[in-house]
Amino acid sequence: MADKYFANKSELTKYRVKNIVIKTLLYAFLTIFALFMLTPFLFMVIGSFIEGAAFEKFTLYADFSQLGFEHWSFENYIKVFATTYLDNLGNTVTRPSFAQYFLNTFIVAISSTAVTVVTAVLASFAFARLEFKGKDLLFTLLLATMMIPGEMMVITNYQTTIMLNWKFTFSALILVHGVSVFYIFYLRQTFQQIPNELYLAAKVDGVGDIGYLMKVMVPIAMPTIMTIVILCLMGSWNSFIWPTLVANGNWAVGKSLFGINYDMRLVSNGLMSLFSSEIAKGQDSVKIAGSMVVTAPLFVFFICFRKYIMSGVSRSGIKG
Repeated sequence: MADKYFANKSELTKYRVKNIVIKTLLYAFLTIFALFMLTPFLFMVIGSFIEGAAFEKFTLYADFSQLGFEHWSFENYIKVFATTYLDNLGNTVTRPSFAQYFLNTFIVAISSTAVTVVTAVLASFAFARLEFKGKDLLFTLLLATMMIPGEMMVITNYQTTIMLNWKFTFSALILVHGVSVFYIFYLRQTFQQIPNELYLAAKVDGVGDIGYLMKVMVPIAMPTIMTIVILCLMGSWNSFIWPTLVANGNWAVGKSLFGINYDMRLVSNGLMSLFSSEIAKGQDSVKIAGSMVVTAPLFVFFICFRKYIMSGVSRSGIKG
């Protein structure tokens, strides 16, 4: 098929050779880049299974014989989920189970994602379809807030949390960040691509705004909504600074209802405790196992739902 575009076979041969060389260099570069990105993750996976003494010999003396399967065990993971540990002075100390941190993170991630999606859907529908005075000005002001770094809002949000007596509660973790201007803007772009004739036809048939939103717009925009859900879950799972400020303590309600000191920390804060004082010195393999425990669920979740992110991104750039 390509022969007709070239004057002779020599030009065709040169073109094919050039094409093969370019593709070979491109794939070689991508392969090297992928290995560069995956090497730390592979090191984390392998190191999480190696016993403490063998891991120390490997890291200090580059003794690759310590990577044999005879040195592999689940001891590091058992220590991560254990409720007792030896501190740096050799004393036995009791701490909350890492499973409790997972439960807290699961509750916060699901609840905050639900609140964020609801507010994003309603606000995006209002800005995309409804007509009211000052709509464009209000939307412009919302977009302007995206120019403000999130770190600048931490003090204000913290003062609001203290004023509402929400410190060391799930409300501070769920409701404070329940509105995202970026997700509103992102979903509004998708809603605007839906023909307005559908909205007018629904009005003629007597369908209300909420009915049209739930029966027409939400199903059409489901790839974008799923993208928002995934990004929200990932953001909640990886959140560190805000939980450290408002959830680095015990839940008062847990004490009054269950008579226990219910630790409010999330997995990110629990992981940080492994890197500070809760695990004795020389147990780096336990810390790597903790990193693996926190990273693995998010990695599996992303692999399972990555197609929704791709479909949502591709749809947001298509008109009609």
